[in-house]
Amino acid sequence: MNASAGTGVFVFSLMSIPICYLFNSLVYNNSAEAFFLAGCATLIILVISTRFMLKKKAPADPLFYVFAVYAFLSVVNLIIGLEQDNIIDGFVTFYLKEADPHINTAHGHMISYWDGCVHYLMYLLMIAAITWGDSYRAIGLYWVGSFLMRAIVYILGNAVGKHGTQIGPLFFLHMLYISVSVWACFRIFSQPSIQDVQLASIQEAQRTSLLHRPLDLMFIIYLIPALAFCIFRGLVRHTETINYFFSCRVPLYFKQFVF
Repeated sequence: MNASAGTGVFVFSLMSIPICYLFNSLVYNNSAEAFFLAGCATLIILVISTRFMLKKKAPADPLFYVFAVYAFLSVVNLIIGLEQDNIIDGFVTFYLKEADPHINTAHGHMISYWDGCVHYLMYLLMIAAITWGDSYRAIGLYWVGSFLMRAIVYILGNAVGKHGTQIGPLFFLHMLYISVSVWACFRIFSQPSIQDVQLASIQEAQRTSLLHRPLDLMFIIYLIPALAFCIFRGLVRHTETINYFFSCRVPLYFKQFVF
């Protein structure tokens, strides 16, 4: 397979910039000209990207198409982060006002930059590996870990947060994104490892004392306080949720029997 498919994905992801601007102008201006330009731009982008990606032979790996869409969304997330910091303006203004409240939190703001930079690079590297016929399991495992941490924070944050009862269409779109990503995680896990590690060497390393394994010892020293900090942060958030619940939803004559 040639590299034109990967080039098409890169061009397709960058086309999210004019698409965001045109559709944001369409929403605010509500004009037929803006709608026509946005529709024509989207059609041209799809045609050019499809021509690049399917010029000679369509990629057989279904994750190629998943990562192509995710690369497009990563650039959109980068635009969201830049507009939240007032570096740019007029691209996703309407979305920031009507979007899921999570996107305007500190975690959502940093996730926009993380997805727009780190995940975007991972998607391009994995797409390049697919087009060249190489293994992308190592990079994919890094993406799996990053995605799982993001999904856990997002789901639990929506469950215990004050906006947990406000379920809109964007929440179901995020659940669709999480479901497809979980399927992609299993696809990555099912790929064979390219590293041939001997079982005897693993057993010999496990018999060695932890004090003679400095990297493992440093990892454990880091893991314990990191775990304690995550639990502490969750308890703080949980306490704020309880206080909000009792201050807004519990009648006044019940509070004297609770605290």
